[in-house]
Amino acid sequence: MKLKIHEIFYSLQGESSRVGLPTVFVRLTGCPMRCVYCDTAYAFSGGSNIEISDILAKVADYGTKYVTVTGGEPLAQKGCLVLLQNLCDAGYSVSLETGGAIDISPVDKRVSVILDVKTPDSGEVANNVWSNLEHLKQTDEVKFVLCSRADYVWAKEILNKHHIADKCPVLFSPVYSQINPTDLAGWVLEDKLPVRMQVQLHKILWGEKPGV
Repeated sequence: MKLKIHEIFYSLQGESSRVGLPTVFVRLTGCPMRCVYCDTAYAFSGGSNIEISDILAKVADYGTKYVTVTGGEPLAQKGCLVLLQNLCDAGYSVSLETGGAIDISPVDKRVSVILDVKTPDSGEVANNVWSNLEHLKQTDEVKFVLCSRADYVWAKEILNKHHIADKCPVLFSPVYSQINPTDLAGWVLEDKLPVRMQVQLHKILWGEKPGV
């Protein structure tokens, strides 16, 4: 089985509770959404068709236990489910970054799903698959990428409505160069939200560019 892969690279994880960990990233080509803040639009097309066995061999070359499968939207390729299973079978600690517009229930339960909930200002709120919240495990994480104060207020309402913090860790992340992280930190503290406020470590270290 082959998957269209845009890039495989080794870096520090810049987001989620795994931030700072040396990680191999497997970035799949293609995405059905067009978020206004997307920083990986270069992965909407291109890439190479690679056998899953060859992907595993490339991952093994880096010699780390942490693997993140990302995109684009990795679940847009059905073979992604097989890749995730094979990575878990090989003993890796695997996370999946998904935009929340595709059903996560078939994903191998050993995978830590990092699930985006798209906000109104993302331009893709209508594509949230809300039933995904019913499939969350304690090892998963939900991420809200916030474009504005209005997004923050909306996310707070969704957090409370669905009791998401009772299911798994929740991440609030400011869009790079759009919300002042200090402002977001203040809002979280003022409202005493049960969330992890995060910034994107890889962009602080290397800026906005592929392969980091």
